[in-house]
Amino acid sequence: MTHSRRDITALLEEHGLAPRRAFGQNFVADPNTVRRIARLANVSSTDHVIEIGAGLGSLTLALVETGAKITAIEVDHGVAPVLRHVVRDLPNVTVIEGDARELDWNHLAPDHEPGAIVVANLPYNVATPLIADLLDDVPGVRRIVVMVQKEVAQRLAAEPGSSDYGAVSVKVAYWGTARILGDVPPTVFVPRPKVTSSIIEVTRRDRPAVDVDRGVLFSLVRAAFQQRRKMLRRSLADRVEPAMFAAAGVSPEARPEDLDVMAWGRLTTAVCAGKTLD
Repeated sequence: MTHSRRDITALLEEHGLAPRRAFGQNFVADPNTVRRIARLANVSSTDHVIEIGAGLGSLTLALVETGAKITAIEVDHGVAPVLRHVVRDLPNVTVIEGDARELDWNHLAPDHEPGAIVVANLPYNVATPLIADLLDDVPGVRRIVVMVQKEVAQRLAAEPGSSDYGAVSVKVAYWGTARILGDVPPTVFVPRPKVTSSIIEVTRRDRPAVDVDRGVLFSLVRAAFQQRRKMLRRSLADRVEPAMFAAAGVSPEARPEDLDVMAWGRLTTAVCAGKTLD
């Protein structure tokens, strides 16, 4: 049975706790919402689910109903013992107290295994860098289904030409495919945030979208989007020569949001080839 709003309030009061802004804590207090996330995650008893920011166990309990093996991570030293108590009789749940950004993910999600699925209600303040790090550094995570701030979800899943399209959109497209599965109102949280949330799914590709030097690729992307209003011939003037734009089939008058990941890949190839010839 998942937590109701009354359960969340009672647990906080019983243990003398309060949501901590430093950790971006907004506890889900609606059984229908957590069951919806678990359903959309499409996990079963054969899956290993890693939940980041498990909090008081609202989503954890919904994931338990799927039969999946669950590793629940919680950074708050006050909340973690409560989470352990909540799941104490559930053999398929392991609680890890620690910062997800500092844990050994090669141990949590070895890339030789079928692949872990991250399912979480991510704190707003760490969602983007955490997802980017998982894509960059943890190939053992094959799928990510998380609830984040709606604006963040829109940026992660944005297509070229959109005002939401940015460097992180290119990173997601390089590693995988993203789709927004639905919105979640602020009324289901304790405390209630001022913004709407969205559930987003990122599925890792078997191989990156383009076969190029990743360091050069993302260096170009970051440099261009730092001056996203400028044409590429200006924002990348110290990195890309006119002949390189021509070789890549990319207009130097284009702006960074005009290029999809394939075009960024061609530009990276041209830059690397130009450096080799120097």
